[in-house]
Amino acid sequence: MGYTLLFFFILLQSLNLFAISTTLKPNFYSHTCPKAEFIVKEVMKKAMKRETRSIASVMRLQFHDCFVNGCDASLLLDDTPNMLGEKLALSNIDSLRSYEVVDDVKEALEKACPGVVSCADLLIIAARDAVVLSGGPYWEVKLGRLDSLIASQEDSNQIMPSPRSNATYLIDLFSRFNLSVQDLVALSGSHSIGKGRCFSIVFRLYNQSGSGRPDPSIEPSFREKLDKLCPLGGDGNVTGDLDATPELFDNQYFKDLVNGRGFLNSDETLFTNSITREYVKEYSVDQERFFKDFAEGMVKMGDLQLGRPGEIRRDCRVVNSHRPRVEVLFETLHKKG
Repeated sequence: MGYTLLFFFILLQSLNLFAISTTLKPNFYSHTCPKAEFIVKEVMKKAMKRETRSIASVMRLQFHDCFVNGCDASLLLDDTPNMLGEKLALSNIDSLRSYEVVDDVKEALEKACPGVVSCADLLIIAARDAVVLSGGPYWEVKLGRLDSLIASQEDSNQIMPSPRSNATYLIDLFSRFNLSVQDLVALSGSHSIGKGRCFSIVFRLYNQSGSGRPDPSIEPSFREKLDKLCPLGGDGNVTGDLDATPELFDNQYFKDLVNGRGFLNSDETLFTNSITREYVKEYSVDQERFFKDFAEGMVKMGDLQLGRPGEIRRDCRVVNSHRPRVEVLFETLHKKG
């Protein structure tokens, strides 16, 4: 009995250390699920045909997942009686969407390669494909992540920034994850596609910084347009375009910021702040440089990991709780070995 306990202790310790030292690499599934990236892209194409905005929403999931305890798909876990997950966190509730697209991608992957591709990797691949399908750059993704066993609404509330955030706060936040000012500005270019809610901008239209007046950085004609879209006391869930070409991934977002036409406060502040302004100006005239820096920033963000033990979820919304923990750990060792 003593030897048996010692064996399992050593096994669990070795598996835990393995999880901590997980190395991400391109073509991780070349032998275990060689068509994984093709499958993800095909499902994303179908989603885009149904609703163009949906793939921008899927891309945004990577940001909200990776900043909270690393890229581990904790964001995708539904609440349970014993766990408040991240979907209803302050920055996510009534904002993040298209979880059903993730479900469709996972279902297709499970049909082709059951129990092989993690939900965390799915998000990384899908985010890249969302950009490519919208006209943006392609980059090689590094894969090999595990899915978390837990999620934390509290952690998300403490970490994720508000649409009201200013550049100084965002610079500090990104620096905590070893992401530079350049990374901050380039990755903010994710708002080149998609929409935002009136709820996120009503304060800057009518009461910026408690002044009872609009944000003076908003270009007057653009403010009139936003006033009509988002009247005081109106429906906060009405949406507006994040830039002038919301279905095309390009550098129009930065051109809009230079002209005082940023939708969110956290966008326009990148131009009004002297530290971030030069990057905004550069990207507004050099789309190739923006594409390059954005792709590099996405890879760096995708590298964020805490190294906690995990699993390959069969359903991205729930942990594999019906399976014995030792079985999950054995499976992890087998797949990663």
